[in-house]
Amino acid sequence: MSSSAPPPFDPADPLGLDDLLAPEEKAVRDTVRSWAADRVLPHIAEWYERGELPGIRELARELGSIGALGMSLQGYGCAGASAVQYGLACLELEAADSGIRSLVSVQGSLAMYAIHRYGSEEQKRQWLPSMASGEAIGCFGLTEPDHGSDPAGMRTHAKRDGDDWVLNGRKMWITNGSVASVAVVWARTDEGVRGFVVPTDTPGFSAPEIRHKWSLRASVTSELVMDDVRLPADAVLPEVTGLRGPLSCLNHARYGIVWGAMGAARSSFEAALRYARTREQFGRPIGGFQLTQAKLADMALELHKGILLAHHLGRRMDAGKLRPEQVSFGKLNNVREAIEICRTSRTILGANGISLEYPVMRHATNLESVLTYEGTVEMHQLVLGKALTGVDAFR
Repeated sequence: MSSSAPPPFDPADPLGLDDLLAPEEKAVRDTVRSWAADRVLPHIAEWYERGELPGIRELARELGSIGALGMSLQGYGCAGASAVQYGLACLELEAADSGIRSLVSVQGSLAMYAIHRYGSEEQKRQWLPSMASGEAIGCFGLTEPDHGSDPAGMRTHAKRDGDDWVLNGRKMWITNGSVASVAVVWARTDEGVRGFVVPTDTPGFSAPEIRHKWSLRASVTSELVMDDVRLPADAVLPEVTGLRGPLSCLNHARYGIVWGAMGAARSSFEAALRYARTREQFGRPIGGFQLTQAKLADMALELHKGILLAHHLGRRMDAGKLRPEQVSFGKLNNVREAIEICRTSRTILGANGISLEYPVMRHATNLESVLTYEGTVEMHQLVLGKALTGVDAFR
C-alpha cells in the first residue's frame, strides 16, 4: 500500500477519470475542445437564436481537417481512431452544441459508416475520402413522416426498371439533408430493405429544410423527397439486405450519443457551479446554501457516472465486445440524466437560466430531441426489457 498522499480533489474531475485516458486520447479531446472553443462557442447563441448554422460547409471542412469526420473508420482518408477517442470527440462537440455533434454523427456514424461497412469498393473510393475531408456532406434517410420507431413499416420503395432502380418516397427529420452531396436512403424492394447511395443532384431528389424548430436550432434538418429518382444498378449498397443494415448504423451513432449527452450535461453543470459560487442572496453566495449544494452534488454524481459508463462502453467497443443492448443502456441512462442535469442547473440560475447568455436552456431544449431520436426512451426500455426477460414486448 502506497503511503504517498492522494492528489488534490478536482471539482472538474472528482473521480479522477482522466487517469483512465492515454496521452493520445487526451490529445484528441483537447484538439476538439480547442476547435469548439474557437469556432463554435463565440457564435452558438446567435446561431441558435437565428435558427441557422451558417457556414456549415466551412465548418465541415474544418472538422475534416482535425480528423473528426468518420474518425473511427479505417482507410479512405479516415483517421482510424479508437472508439474512446471518437466518444471523447462527441463529448466535446456536444458540450458546444448538440447540433454540431449531430453534424459529425450523421456524417461519420451513419452516412460514412453505411458506405464503409456495406458499400462496394467503388462506392467507398468515390465518396469516403471527400466525406472524411468535409468536402462532401452526407445524410442518412431512414425515418419517415409516419414511421419513426417502426422502420419496418417504411413506405419509401425502389423498383427495378431494366438495369436501373427507380426510387420513390419521403424521409423526415434528416440532419444535413439540405446541404448534403450524397444521401444514404433506405427503401423497400422486392428483395427486402436495401440501402441506396443517392447523389443529391439526381433529378427527382429534393431536400427542403424544416423550419420553426425549438430544438437543434443550430442544425440543418430536412425532409427528403424522392420523386421517380432513377439510379444505376450500382447505386445499391451490395453487402446488406434487411433492417440489420440501417439498425447497425444507428447503433454506431447511438454510441456517440452516450458520450455526447454528457458533454451537454457537463456544460450546464459547469455553468451552474460558476453561478453558484458568485451569485449572492441573503448576503452570501448561493453555493453556500445546503439545498444548492445538494443539487450540485447530485448533478456531479450523475454526470461523472455517465462519463464512466460511456468510457466503459467505449472500451468494450474497442475490444469488439459491445452489444446493442449495452448501447441502449448507455443511451437511455445518459440522455435522461443529462436532461435532468440541465433542468436542475436551470433552477440554480433562476431567471438567468432561460437566457442565451448561458448555455443551460439551449442544451436542455436540444436534449429533448436527442432523447427521442435514434431510439426513444420507450424503445430502449423495451430493448433492455427483452434482454432481461427474454420476452419481446414490441408487438
